[in-house]
Amino acid sequence: MVSVTFVTAKGEKIAAQGEAGTRLLDLGQAKGMPLEGTCEGQMACSTCHVVIDAAWFDRLPAAVDDEEDMLDLAAGVTRTSRLSCQIELTEELDGLVVHIPAEARDMQGR
Repeated sequence: MVSVTFVTAKGEKIAAQGEAGTRLLDLGQAKGMPLEGTCEGQMACSTCHVVIDAAWFDRLPAAVDDEEDMLDLAAGVTRTSRLSCQIELTEELDGLVVHIPAEARDMQGR
């Protein structure tokens, strides 16, 4: 199992665990995070935008150009922003810390 800590916009820390190979988007949704994922992980929206803790950002595979293009549409983007649908949990990411942007948009009302 891969441990992930989600930090809400209010600073609340939510611990989660997922199997290696699980998308960060799916784990976040299962824990009630406001990650809509309108395009269901097809990289056609930015509704699953998260901010990766700076200590972890360089451990992730680099974002592809299409992901960078979608991040340009997200609110509150930072240098360590990523789309959670593009991050697959691996053993190397055990302990990952992910911040939910204050500007998160969740049309599903979670």
